[in-house]
Amino acid sequence: MRNFAGAAMLRCGASMYAMALAVACVPEAWAQADVAYNFNIPAKSRLSALADFTATTGIQVVHLGATAIGGRSQVVHGRYPAETALRTILAGSGLDYRFTGPRTVAIDAPGGAGAVAGGGIALDTINVTGAGQDIGRDGVSEINITSVDIERRNATDLKGVFRGEPSLIVGSSLPMSQKLYVQGIEETNLAVSIDGSRQNNKVFHHNATTMIDPSLLKAVRVDAGVAPADAGSGALGGAIAYVTKDARDFLPDDGFGGSIKSTFNFNGNTSTNNLTSYARQGGFEVLGSFTYAKGNEFKAGNGEEILGTATNFLSGLGKIAYQSSEGHRVSLSHEQIRDDALRPFRANAVQIFGGKPTPLVRPYTLDRQNTVFTYTNVSPDGWWDPKFVLGYNRSKVTVDQYSGATLDTYSYTSAGISDSLNGRLENKFALSIGDIVTGIDFYRDRTEYIDRSYRTAETADNIGAYAQARLKPWQRTKLSFGIRGDHQTFKGVNGFSSSDQGLSGNVAGEYELTSFLSAKAGYSHVWAGVPLAETYVQNPAWIYGIGPKSTTSDNYTAGLVAYYGDFRAEAGIFRTRVNDARVPLWAATLALRAFDVETQGFHVGGTYNWGSGFARVRFARTEAEIDGRPADSYLGQYLTAPIGDVLTFQFAHTIVSWNLTFGGDVEIVLDNDKLLDPTTGIGKLDGYEVLNVFVEHRLLALPSLTLRGEVRNLFNRHYAARGTYGLEYGTGVVRPLYEPGRSILVSAKLDF
Repeated sequence: MRNFAGAAMLRCGASMYAMALAVACVPEAWAQADVAYNFNIPAKSRLSALADFTATTGIQVVHLGATAIGGRSQVVHGRYPAETALRTILAGSGLDYRFTGPRTVAIDAPGGAGAVAGGGIALDTINVTGAGQDIGRDGVSEINITSVDIERRNATDLKGVFRGEPSLIVGSSLPMSQKLYVQGIEETNLAVSIDGSRQNNKVFHHNATTMIDPSLLKAVRVDAGVAPADAGSGALGGAIAYVTKDARDFLPDDGFGGSIKSTFNFNGNTSTNNLTSYARQGGFEVLGSFTYAKGNEFKAGNGEEILGTATNFLSGLGKIAYQSSEGHRVSLSHEQIRDDALRPFRANAVQIFGGKPTPLVRPYTLDRQNTVFTYTNVSPDGWWDPKFVLGYNRSKVTVDQYSGATLDTYSYTSAGISDSLNGRLENKFALSIGDIVTGIDFYRDRTEYIDRSYRTAETADNIGAYAQARLKPWQRTKLSFGIRGDHQTFKGVNGFSSSDQGLSGNVAGEYELTSFLSAKAGYSHVWAGVPLAETYVQNPAWIYGIGPKSTTSDNYTAGLVAYYGDFRAEAGIFRTRVNDARVPLWAATLALRAFDVETQGFHVGGTYNWGSGFARVRFARTEAEIDGRPADSYLGQYLTAPIGDVLTFQFAHTIVSWNLTFGGDVEIVLDNDKLLDPTTGIGKLDGYEVLNVFVEHRLLALPSLTLRGEVRNLFNRHYAARGTYGLEYGTGVVRPLYEPGRSILVSAKLDF
């Protein structure tokens, strides 16, 4: 009866846009629960199993309250994140847990001193095969965005997912034209995957390359710069692995449940609603999640309504899985997103002056879908630990074309399509000092343009073989090294064909200098073959000559990480050089247009955790060059962007007795005048400061209902985010997409 009453309250509150989302904020360091370990704990007394858990992970278990830890635990055998193993050990015990620090976890009865009202805090897990594993985790090269981060930031777009990470910059305020830059390198130069399926999203340079709904995400793992061989081919500047939610993330045993979440943004009167449901029964699992958002154009900090920024998108995720008693697991997932609304004529800028007259806005439709089949064995036996992934993804952008400067002069609709059929088969060999992953993978990528009078397409077929070792040969040393070989066949728009092959290699290491200080370093050389051209620049008259060159890169990274009690500090340097990065233009002679790109810089930061909160500060300097000159956002499309200096600060604190969490984040971006032309004043990038704050509350009388209120851009700054197209050209040449001004959001989430 209480759940039905809660649902009624939610519907009423959503219609009035009453306050929203619950979440007991988990400190950043608690993400240590996501580190994977090799467990071999047989069915035994639960207390003894917890002792084995501590011996394996080094995570201390603190028992709060008087409730005894009794009974027998299930078998925990295989490589799992620490939180997954702990949840399995406690299944059926009636005990809750919460991670109170990077190396401690408290266990108590529900509602006890060690538990949050309404149940223990369930940390979703990251289990990304080929994403670097334990080497350098949370250090110099790898950046992990957990579900805790995504919920705390209440992310509604890609910018929200990576907020607070100065090495990961997202340009544009419009989700369908946002692009991610990892240490200055644009994401199409990275090995990007969703649930293990390689992505091919090079459709239109005015559009996003990977638009994804944050409400569907469990975690994101970024290997910045140096990526392992099993991350996939094309990891020129690293790798990004997006992982979506599973039913088992919510249900440790058989049962069913779900959640309803509604968020309203008063800046643009935008309503975002999500329904998620899931069930487990006898080895079968199913999950469905749907999000619908609708709203008007938002206002920038100066009060101007930004044309073409209305919200109208629908996304969904469906998953089914079966896991046998022997540990064999198969799953099938399908994820899709559609954005359909009037957008600026060029969707990554409000207006570009010059050229032929065009309408200020026009209809854009972006459809992206990703389907993945996966087989794994969650209870591997010795050296036999196989994994098979088969995926297909497709992105399509349709754009109306006009013969004049108004929408009344509509002429026809063009379309750009990019897709990828890809798969891999690999096995992990467990050794006493670590493991070695070997496998083969393939992809067939295609980019196609459809005009009213012609069609063009480029394709690339690739097969690769790889091996990656992750070892701890000595007590204070970790090593990761790997190699892969690829063979690619490239086909052009007019029947041209060529083939090439190359080797890639990487090595990374970590050494504990003292009990509190570790040094890390890594290097990779990557061969990526020929990058396909985006669909909207393809010309049937292209001249390929002797053919495009294969693109290669070299990545370097080094740094230090220090722990002292609940404080962690880190510092690192990086450099990436990409050679012969192909970015063609329409002209018949520019099919082979390519550049050499270099980014370099450093980052420093520190995190302090206390029992119910954390504070973190990070600074990153990113400098980029194209053919030896400072990068700009025009030549840098699909390559890089001028970034500069970015400082971020995040904090959160939970008053446990009140079920109340409050916090916020600050982003300070400094002026950048490396592109400045003294005679015109064009080229200077103005800095800005943005403060976001939030408060969340889980009702004592109805713990399944949580409420959240937040203010983004509290001081109503008028600015365009760094990484946005056209910032350096001046308002007389390009009017960039400005960020929303002060925005008040309220939301509510009901779990059932």
